[in-house]
Amino acid sequence: MPGSHAIIGDRAYGEDAETVARLGRAAAEGLIAGGVLPVFKHVPGHGRARADSHLELPTVETSREELERSDFAPFRANADLPVAMTAHVVFKAIDPDRPATLSPIVVNEIIRGFIGFDGLLMSDDLSMKALAGSFRDRARALFAAGVDLALHCNGDLAEAGDVAAEAPELAGKAQERAEKALARIAGERLAFDPVDSREKLAAALASAA
Repeated sequence: MPGSHAIIGDRAYGEDAETVARLGRAAAEGLIAGGVLPVFKHVPGHGRARADSHLELPTVETSREELERSDFAPFRANADLPVAMTAHVVFKAIDPDRPATLSPIVVNEIIRGFIGFDGLLMSDDLSMKALAGSFRDRARALFAAGVDLALHCNGDLAEAGDVAAEAPELAGKAQERAEKALARIAGERLAFDPVDSREKLAAALASAA
């Protein structure tokens, strides 16, 4: 997205929803065929963020109608994929007070509702500076919002312990989603030819340019 922060950079597949949806689908299907679970992120969108959520909380002012038409569309087109990761981004038109990761409005109305994603939903890293409050507060809020798994990535065992203390045992719908996701990679693996695959990727990217 023009004007967005460079932190996303080449992790983005393009600037239009159709291209992003198509290339994202191809990448996900390739990973599944190779026995790897793909995680689509950062749902419901990070392309309009003008700040690095590792360092501060991004806020998006765009209307809900425009977000549904553009930013949310690639996720909606791929809502049947098994796993997704939330965005530490505030969408003011939807929930002006909480980033998507901690927002029951965004999780239920947008991710589970408009987008239609019913797979395993994990948070982005809870140690990122976009989030405020204690690690217990962060973990408690994300589970209350409806996120299935808490992700803590920086290796600080004290912080990880606080997150784990607020994490419920995987059960119920969350466990069903985890088992369903793992079932997607339970079959035989396709043989992988790195040379042929690189050529196919280059051709796909060229056709999308």
